[in-house]
Amino acid sequence: MYATERHAQILDAARLHGRVEVSGIAKELDVTPETVRRDLTALERRGLLRRVHGGAIPVERLNAEPAVAERESLSPTEKDRIARAALAELPEGGSVIIDAGTTTARLAQFLPSDRELTVVTHSIPIAHSLIARPNIHLHLLGGIVRARTEAAVGEWTTTQIAGVFADVAFLGTNGISVERGLTTPDIVEASVKRALIAASRRTVVLADHLKFGRQDFALVAPLSAVDTVITDARTDAELAAEIEAAGPQIVIA
Repeated sequence: MYATERHAQILDAARLHGRVEVSGIAKELDVTPETVRRDLTALERRGLLRRVHGGAIPVERLNAEPAVAERESLSPTEKDRIARAALAELPEGGSVIIDAGTTTARLAQFLPSDRELTVVTHSIPIAHSLIARPNIHLHLLGGIVRARTEAAVGEWTTTQIAGVFADVAFLGTNGISVERGLTTPDIVEASVKRALIAASRRTVVLADHLKFGRQDFALVAPLSAVDTVITDARTDAELAAEIEAAGPQIVIA
């Protein structure tokens, strides 16, 4: 296969799946990982891909923010495992903050019914899933609702967050990297996430393997602000180790 043919296949796969990984493409095309890395570098120089740890992302998706319905279909099995593993981080009784997101929404659905919990969230879907639970004392933060994330954001939201202090904040993220920490495409979403971190004793990030190595437009917080990151077994082991060395404990679900 000529290099131009490989480049076309790699680009097609990246646009279809949102990301390509060196090991997977090397096996699929029956070439060495070194060949794939050279191909990714060539595509990056042409402005078509952005290299990330272990693979690459198509440039048109770097600052794209899929809607909730689209994100729910990505890595559903891994997200369920991450959410169930996050149950171990719950206090026996007390208060938690649950950030907007599809993995955090799964955590909300899995919350136990045998203990009372105070839950603070700015996510409308998460609030809807908890509203009828008798053991949950639900606090829904107000603000400007972003249709893309179905969550309240803005100054009104962050002002309300500043009035609470929870035991644990469960955070979602679009990207996590050693260089930039937690990132997300939208500035106002980033400010809410920072406020959630400041309003909790501990911060637990729920992030599947597709988030690792990705860097989005808006900075949320450095890795030093995070206590634990829960991810799935498909996460690159080397990158997970680098992130753990930067501060947070890594839990593989």
